[in-house]
Amino acid sequence: MPSSSLLRDVFGFEAFRPGQEEIVEAVAAGENVLAIMPTGGGKSLCFQLPALLREGVTVVISPLIALMRDQVRGLQEAGVEAGALTSGNTQEETDAVWVALEAGRLKLLYMAPERLASGAALGMLRRIGVNLIAVDEAHCVSQWGHDFRPDYLRIGDLRRALDVPLAAFTATADAETQEEIVQKLFDGVPPRTFLRGFDRPNIHLAFAAKDGPRRQILDFAAARRGRSGIVYCGTRAKTEALAQALREDGHSACHYHGGMEAEDRRSVEARFAREDGLIVVATVAFGMGIDKPDIRWVAHADLPKSIESYYQEIGRAGRDGAPAETLTLFGPDDIRLRRNQIDEGLAPVERRAADHARLNALLGLAEALGCRRQALLSYFGEDSEPCGNCDLCDTPPELFDGTTPVRMALSAILRTEEWFGAGHLTDILTGTETDRIRQRGHDALPTFGVGKDYDKRQWSAIFRQMMGRDLLRPDPERHGALRMTEAALPILRGEGTITLRKDALRKSGQRRPAVKALVSDEDAPLLSALKAKRRALAEAAKVPAYVIFADRTLIEMAETRPATLDQMARINGVGAKKLDRYGAAFLEVINGEVAPAHPARRKLAGREAGSLYDRLLEAQAGLARGEGGIDKPMSCSATELAKLAQMRPTEESALVRLLGERRAERFGPAFLDVLRDAG
Repeated sequence: MPSSSLLRDVFGFEAFRPGQEEIVEAVAAGENVLAIMPTGGGKSLCFQLPALLREGVTVVISPLIALMRDQVRGLQEAGVEAGALTSGNTQEETDAVWVALEAGRLKLLYMAPERLASGAALGMLRRIGVNLIAVDEAHCVSQWGHDFRPDYLRIGDLRRALDVPLAAFTATADAETQEEIVQKLFDGVPPRTFLRGFDRPNIHLAFAAKDGPRRQILDFAAARRGRSGIVYCGTRAKTEALAQALREDGHSACHYHGGMEAEDRRSVEARFAREDGLIVVATVAFGMGIDKPDIRWVAHADLPKSIESYYQEIGRAGRDGAPAETLTLFGPDDIRLRRNQIDEGLAPVERRAADHARLNALLGLAEALGCRRQALLSYFGEDSEPCGNCDLCDTPPELFDGTTPVRMALSAILRTEEWFGAGHLTDILTGTETDRIRQRGHDALPTFGVGKDYDKRQWSAIFRQMMGRDLLRPDPERHGALRMTEAALPILRGEGTITLRKDALRKSGQRRPAVKALVSDEDAPLLSALKAKRRALAEAAKVPAYVIFADRTLIEMAETRPATLDQMARINGVGAKKLDRYGAAFLEVINGEVAPAHPARRKLAGREAGSLYDRLLEAQAGLARGEGGIDKPMSCSATELAKLAQMRPTEESALVRLLGERRAERFGPAFLDVLRDAG
């Protein structure tokens, strides 16, 4: 039967969508195929229909049980013999699959890649007569991609073992990802490749700088009340809080994240598939395999990690081809977080560089000066005219020459040796005399007060755009301090110019009062690092985090940045035992590697005896080889020095009792001078 007849008789379509027919013919003919098609472009049909045209069984490797079950149900409803072997099956479902296989009726068998780890899987697939492998979400094989699944690496072995053609499908794959798909699935031999475009013209694209993000999401949802939508958040806690806020605002909303029980996640998936107008507030755990065609909007409450992730996530809207809308919120904290995640990861240097480039592409889209769709498609190697269906086409931004303020900011960074974040730099540029400014003498810098023409909110927008253009990057080793990239140097030297968006610089009008932050922007990265250390220690000890240190203790650490155990001992909530147990670990977070202190010295931290111990140690160092420097080396133990610092003897006889005659003879006069001087 010709493919067009099957298309109509089995799937009910009168005609193929653009690009489908030639892919179907290539797969049905037994060619190895890589097809990159936009979400909603009809990928599944491109392996389901050839499966009916070919003899034997087509095995479909798919990443999610929910996706497999949806597709199997759809095929069965269409009269196609299909089944899935998954951990979510009932015994009756599994029995039905085996009966159909033994009878030679089953045409499509869905499996998760994890199942390939079983040694029995290969024997079973050989026995049932598999003659085609279809791989859905093929980008999961790539460590350059955004949904890497290690079990996908076994698929290439399976293809070689069965010696059958393979057809791989994905909605998004840049050049590196495509290259790795070819290497891992096709042994480096290029398959017949179909690139069917990335444009989803029915989706409206919009970005906005964070300005009360909860209110922004609530306003966006309110204007689309009663329509199904997804809100993506960066943390599990935020999904729960935002879902609650949406419910309080009259929406039907629920949350979804990887920390939920499997049954609870399945319940949300079922509700979302079943209910109209439901909003799911989720982490990226809610994504691959969503087959709901009438999702009318997708919002990001936080910046995604890459342009591929962004494209994949917004692609879940409007799969039915009807108009859909998106909104992505972003701010300096998002940029800092994403940079730190890359820099602090365990990936090799070249991978981190590639991840920064991917993030740069997304930030370029966020800070675009013209049509967003042009910027998005350009990343995937496609040219387009202005789309007329994005926020910047709706309202073209007002631009201005930002070279002068950017040069001011770069000068301030250079003069403070790249040790500070945007908050402190803004205080310098606006001439704000804070305690920190005065303590460091930054009120004497030539750049102090040169940027008074812009207020703090405007400087925040300038710094954000500079980070978005990758002129500045937060340095994780300096707790988020901004450092210049090579791209900034031409502007600093007066050899280049830069254009910024003026709409991001307009002075604020009446705004709802913002929630007060725990610490300033300057100290926020360090506070996050301290909390991460606390969490790790708490998990290791199996105790609540506050048992290690309370939040207010960590806040004081972040604000005062103690450099020694003595300074750490003066932080509220740091007692002697906690100082001894945790002090060095938290000092290392604040200052980097810290020289270890002897336990006897640690016990004196924060006390006057501690500084006296240090002076005695210094005096001893000068006499270690006697006054002439030629005697046999000699020293006192740390315990002996600690006793001297605590007891403070001022008579030579007392020193002899504590140190013995030989040590008292060498060190006694110098030690007595230190002890008497201390009073």
